[in-house]
Amino acid sequence: MTLWCEQAWLADGWHENVRISVDRGRISAIESGVHPAPTDERHAILLPGLPNLHSHAFQRGMAGLAERAGDGDDSFWTWREAMYHFVDRLDPDGMRAIAALAYAEMLESGFTRVGEFHYLHHGVDGQPYNEVAIMAQAIAAAADETGIGLTLLPVFYAHSGFGGGAPTHGQRRFINDIARFQSLLHGARDAVAGLDDALVGVAPHSLRAATADELTAVAAMAKGAPVHIHIAEQMPEVEACIAWSGARPVEWLYDRTEVGPDWCLVHATHITEAERRAIVRSGAVVGLCPITEANLGDGLFPARAFVEEGGRFGVGSDSNVEIDAVAELRLLEYGQRLDQRGRNLLSDGAGRSTGANLFRGALAGGGQALGRPSCGIAVGEPADLVSLKGADPYFAGRSGDTILDSWIFGGGARLVDCVWRSGVKQVADGRHVRRAAIDARYRDAMRKLFA
Repeated sequence: MTLWCEQAWLADGWHENVRISVDRGRISAIESGVHPAPTDERHAILLPGLPNLHSHAFQRGMAGLAERAGDGDDSFWTWREAMYHFVDRLDPDGMRAIAALAYAEMLESGFTRVGEFHYLHHGVDGQPYNEVAIMAQAIAAAADETGIGLTLLPVFYAHSGFGGGAPTHGQRRFINDIARFQSLLHGARDAVAGLDDALVGVAPHSLRAATADELTAVAAMAKGAPVHIHIAEQMPEVEACIAWSGARPVEWLYDRTEVGPDWCLVHATHITEAERRAIVRSGAVVGLCPITEANLGDGLFPARAFVEEGGRFGVGSDSNVEIDAVAELRLLEYGQRLDQRGRNLLSDGAGRSTGANLFRGALAGGGQALGRPSCGIAVGEPADLVSLKGADPYFAGRSGDTILDSWIFGGGARLVDCVWRSGVKQVADGRHVRRAAIDARYRDAMRKLFA
């Protein structure tokens, strides 16, 4: 396959009149300043696909179902109760149907790989299925159907609070001890074995859900693959950690665990200056999910200081209440603007493009967090590519980094034209090639859930 485009954002910046050759899913050659050949597939603007480093795919099915006010103050914790209620009847077929829709929408928005933080493991009674990893198999089937790259992160979840509190009834489908989690992890590896370029890491859910010994044991199971953990997302979580241990969550983690570049700290919203600098020094990636964090009222991560210090970050769609790759980047910048009452706070200096810096950071940090570091569009890299609708009037007169600024701050998913994953076109004219069948199965699953 050969693609020719008017403008492409390559590993070393923008080039014009570019031909990209793909062989067995990887970029085999790149030529700049060339005319299109008769057999080239022609496009206007070509970019690398973005990694989505944090997703709970099943939650796409409950988007909009937690937006009614309760009797008291609504918060993450009241939302969580709505989520527990939603999963009460979800089976493997429903999981596959919802995940396939979410993954198709991710591809349509410009995400080409997803980190699936997968914690819905067992039957509705809390007992393991006969096949302990059948829900992981459903996730793998959805990834296979849609073609998205998958880093599967089976979640260890054993407790309801700091210090090893007993799990609640609503958490019954998530719970494992160390031995059963190890069996589940083996099953998850088997589930993705047939997928192209898939990887399995581990995810201790949070310091609330794993004791210190369990955290150490689970992290060791990664064997060099990614380790992801929710941390310091909510102030009540921070306060409970201090009450239990005398330390804040990130402080506690760094005092007791060797956190390095294979770790992803998801959210890390409420951190001190010392904690922020510890994360930067460790080389860990912070996983930011601005749309979900806004929807849940989490707060704002100190992204400007973190980025200025060389901190690594990526973005994720988390609860999947809305799926749009560049909308996550836009809201990341806008949150900093609202907090600090300034503009272009996540650029890389005077005269530099905010959009390009956001895109570059999310590409590098997301790839690192998902165990697939990427140089973008370069020889030898997977052909994970996104073309934009260059003929759209919105792009008139745009070139170079202005394209990224325009897409991120004024365009969004509607401007995505085609998406390739490992050289296979999965999205054409803005729509996943199997979208009709995926939509039909999703509708059937929703009718079953709400019957």
